[in-house]
Amino acid sequence: MTESGRRPGPYLVVGLGNPGSKYAATRHNVGQMVLDHIADAGGGRFAAARRAQAVVLEGRLGLPGSDERVILAKTTTYMNVSGGPVKALAAYYDIPAERVIAVHDEVDIPFDAVRLKLGGGEGGHNGLRDISKALGTKDYLRVRVGVGRPPGSRDTADHVLAPFSSTERRSLEMLVSDAADAVESLILEGLTAAQQRFHSRETR
Repeated sequence: MTESGRRPGPYLVVGLGNPGSKYAATRHNVGQMVLDHIADAGGGRFAAARRAQAVVLEGRLGLPGSDERVILAKTTTYMNVSGGPVKALAAYYDIPAERVIAVHDEVDIPFDAVRLKLGGGEGGHNGLRDISKALGTKDYLRVRVGVGRPPGSRDTADHVLAPFSSTERRSLEMLVSDAADAVESLILEGLTAAQQRFHSRETR
């Protein structure tokens, strides 16, 4: 509760990715896969957002009386211009940056691992860089879904814009489920508890 007795506003959970079937199954779109998993588990459907290039789904997490209102959003722009939709949605729902959660692919984390943090650098991730610029701060939450670095001399951009390997696809569903659980834990239990829970896990 706030000092005035009012509950804080909703969380905005944004799954990053590129639009269209060409990119749907690529590593760069794993953030949107996570939001699809959350939506499917709750039986909800995304609909076009007002005043933003995104699709959204409004819902709640937790038990009645102690639940949290959540806005799930998938941008419909290309990754490198994610900031505009995120800023527009945050303004429309009156959500401060510290209650924005970006769910995204992370090459600096091994495949099959999930990490969480508040703020910090973008690690060369163009979607995060554009969000930081649009919000005017880096102090928003991130659920970082590990996709690993490219093998050999393969270009990083080619790596993230390619589909998961056949080996990775065997455990992709579990990775997406873990990341969805991390989003829920972050919202209901807080950053420190969620980090303790997920950072202690070893990759499978």
